[in-house]
Amino acid sequence: MAEDQTLSSLEELAEVAENIAPEAPVYVQKLDEHGRAYATGKRKDAVARVWIKPGSGRITINGREFEKYFARPVLRLVLMQPVIAAERSDQYDVVATVSGGGLSGQAGAVRHGISKALTLFEPDLRPVLKKGGFLTRDSRVVERKKYGKAKARRSFQFSKR
Repeated sequence: MAEDQTLSSLEELAEVAENIAPEAPVYVQKLDEHGRAYATGKRKDAVARVWIKPGSGRITINGREFEKYFARPVLRLVLMQPVIAAERSDQYDVVATVSGGGLSGQAGAVRHGISKALTLFEPDLRPVLKKGGFLTRDSRVVERKKYGKAKARRSFQFSKR
């Protein structure tokens, strides 16, 4: 069919649509000049800048070992989820700087950053991490306080007197 010819029926449109198949996006490895993959992770008010490079599995957060920075085992588990899901626990060194929010939000931000950095370093891991939900930014944030209320929704105590 010629390019300048218009389609006159749905059958012709179906024929043209069959020939034009949507191509899946191709993800490529993105590294900096030091051979590291960089990504930013966010959760609540916390923002984490994460660099990963091939190594022995060492994780450093704000210059401290992650076992010392995140003392609670639950937070360490949250942090390690994408690495365990990708089965790369002793293959990459992770260096992260995180600021804002509390410890729980910071752990979620680092997890998000590690997941994104892993996909930049190894694009083949994307389906595994996507299926686990590690690449999606958790958009839940604290609701703002309203006027005339004690908190976002909590009213002041009622008294008849």
